[in-house]
Amino acid sequence: MKTNRRAVLGGLATMLAAPPTVARDWPRKTVTWVLPFPPGGPSDSFARVLAQTVSERLGQTVVIDNRSGAGGMVGAAVVSHAAPDGYTMLVGFSGHGYAPLIYANPGFDLLRDFAPISAIDRVQSMLLVNRRRLDVSSLQQFIDTAKARPDSIDMASGGLGTVGHLAIELLQTRAGIGLRHVPYRGGAPALQDLVAGQVGGLFATAALSVGHVKSGALRALAVAGRRRETLLPDVPTFDEAGLKGFRAVSWDGLFAPKATPDAILDRMHAAVQAALASDPIKREWAERGGRMSLESRAAFAAFVAEDAARWSAVIKAAGIKPE
Repeated sequence: MKTNRRAVLGGLATMLAAPPTVARDWPRKTVTWVLPFPPGGPSDSFARVLAQTVSERLGQTVVIDNRSGAGGMVGAAVVSHAAPDGYTMLVGFSGHGYAPLIYANPGFDLLRDFAPISAIDRVQSMLLVNRRRLDVSSLQQFIDTAKARPDSIDMASGGLGTVGHLAIELLQTRAGIGLRHVPYRGGAPALQDLVAGQVGGLFATAALSVGHVKSGALRALAVAGRRRETLLPDVPTFDEAGLKGFRAVSWDGLFAPKATPDAILDRMHAAVQAALASDPIKREWAERGGRMSLESRAAFAAFVAEDAARWSAVIKAAGIKPE
């Protein structure tokens, strides 16, 4: 769903200046965003910059509380049981949407237990190969090689159930090929081993891989999104390379416990949308090679539901069982 940018911006000042009665006194104290990962990662650094900008617009401090564990499930479970008063929120991510199919007891259901507020970022993945391990220069050559040598290409991922893993499963189905999945405990060690030539391929973001691509260590074959990447503009999308509709996009977004009043959700949504349109966040996005579009709460909720359904279908088709 697309929301007119001017209409969204036009409503931001009104919501921030004259919030509904229920939210008039909110926030009266510090608001906590629970981030389900350790400090220092890309999601953490971006969330902190955003929280600071949102704080300025709300007139109250927004702090990041890192609650890592179980692949990001611990933090989400904590927030799902928090009071729906607008003072504890979740920085959720793609994997939360299909968590019940990956984890036997994640402790929450994103679509059932949370109210979506706003997207924070969306990052496209790219199909990368080690040039020494795999001498291919296009997506079609990659597919032809995989068909000629089934299950011979080692494809790394940041772990079971990550978007990088599910992108591998989706590629096998869409292209009719067999690949060998090699899960790692995180995206950083997977990328490190790809550069070292321990594995042949990987789905990763342009921001993480651009240096290795420009140095010649890795080759980017295709972008799994709707647009080319500004950091690597010569790399075609999967659509352009011949595999139409192939998408592997990671996202982060802000959620509150389900019963949180709409007036509070609207006020936080307005603050986040205003922050996303601000210069500090635009600079962050320029460094990451990304873009973020303003959208309504309803549009974000629809996106989350659609994304969860799409990856859930991939998980079921691949026969992935809960841990």
